[in-house]
Amino acid sequence: MKTFLTVLLVIAMLAVLGVLLAGVIGMLRGADPRTSNKLMRARVMLQGVALAVLALLLLLIKSA
Repeated sequence: MKTFLTVLLVIAMLAVLGVLLAGVIGMLRGADPRTSNKLMRARVMLQGVALAVLALLLLLIKSA
């Protein structure tokens, strides 16, 4: 279970990084503000997922 959560955490963190880079690149190119807003919402959601997975992983490690 620890391995699964660790892999899930890495995937979530890479997803956050990807959305963040897409937002920065879009901002540099002058993208539509609606697109930037959607990317920002997706980044916040993915950060929440990553934090939740991290919390579960830490609880699992602490209980072991």
